[in-house]
Amino acid sequence: MEIMDNLRQFLENGADWERKSTSVTGVSIIRLPASGRRSARLAVEINPVGEAGKPLKRQGVIVMNSGEGEAFSSLFNEERVKNLLAAIDTLSPDNPAQKKGTGDVLQI
Repeated sequence: MEIMDNLRQFLENGADWERKSTSVTGVSIIRLPASGRRSARLAVEINPVGEAGKPLKRQGVIVMNSGEGEAFSSLFNEERVKNLLAAIDTLSPDNPAQKKGTGDVLQI
């Protein structure tokens, strides 16, 4: 129950929008402030780190509950999404395999 005690203490005593690192690299806990009728709550931020050890994005994916976590996990593991990302990688301008300046120019 140590994790529950730590989370409860953070929820009760943490500052609004405070982030706490976890033992999993790229995963942190955020304390969201109370708003209207909703009391303060915790969320997980997932933001993988790059080779230099810095986050890949300014803000990661915020997951509010296990249902959202499962939904994101399902989408990230979907074969069609993987194929889409691979196609985007191929077309990416920073892809060294893609030759610049060749082919037709797209007129906008």
